[in-house]
Amino acid sequence: MAGASGKDKLLTGIFWLAGIFIVLILAGIIGYVLFRGASSLSLDFILQPPSRAGRLGGISTTIVGTVYLTLLALLAAVPVGVGSAIYLEEYAHSRSRFAKLVNLTAETLAGIPSIVFGLFGFVFFVIFLGMGWSVLSGGLTMAIMILPTITRTAQEAILAVAGEYRENSLALGASRWQTVRRVILPSALPGIVTGIILSIGRAVGETAAIILTAGSSLGMPVSPMDPARTMSVHLYIMAMEGISTERAFGTACLIVVLIVIINYLANLSLSRLTKAMR
Repeated sequence: MAGASGKDKLLTGIFWLAGIFIVLILAGIIGYVLFRGASSLSLDFILQPPSRAGRLGGISTTIVGTVYLTLLALLAAVPVGVGSAIYLEEYAHSRSRFAKLVNLTAETLAGIPSIVFGLFGFVFFVIFLGMGWSVLSGGLTMAIMILPTITRTAQEAILAVAGEYRENSLALGASRWQTVRRVILPSALPGIVTGIILSIGRAVGETAAIILTAGSSLGMPVSPMDPARTMSVHLYIMAMEGISTERAFGTACLIVVLIVIINYLANLSLSRLTKAMR
């Protein structure tokens, strides 16, 4: 018994060290980026458009481009992802070949590198469909990238709904769609919302696929057919071309803060929606 107790303490210590190590890595990255980029942050930096030279001006157009692309990607991906999850968990037979194919496709898409998505989007949307470098091309490519995340999280959220809810609803004479719409989806809403918010985090930080599909224009995107530059693309160009390291870190600082806020909102929405459902 004494030996087992010693092993438990040793394993507990190892697990604590692993958790502390992860926290230190995150704190180091965030701290370094904030240390290097905080001096560049100002209201003018956020509200002014970037200059052609890059050493002056702000990042207002890149913020708009990031929001534009992310919203378009969500509009395309959320209905398809949630609809696929509903089909797989509520309508399809678990052993059917088509259901297995859809699950395998979602898992495969989740593991494909972003540069491959970008190459596909460039060939298919930009060239074949003639959309050119545009917000629409970038948004549709981004939608394909975040689709597996939304689908899998929606599946897990639907699976977490107690089976008694379905049985009671069907026993009361509700149709399958009425059960899904009025019982399953409201109960699974916290997990679905969390998956959507986490997908926003990936969309905000994506670079490779956006350069190949949305372009890197410094102009303000107005229509979906206009090219756009996101904050992550702006950061990459500023850093890799040596234009302005200070403003690159300033942009990175805003991206990191935005990602932290998104993850905080994901956890907050999950806890509040869970409490509201009880």
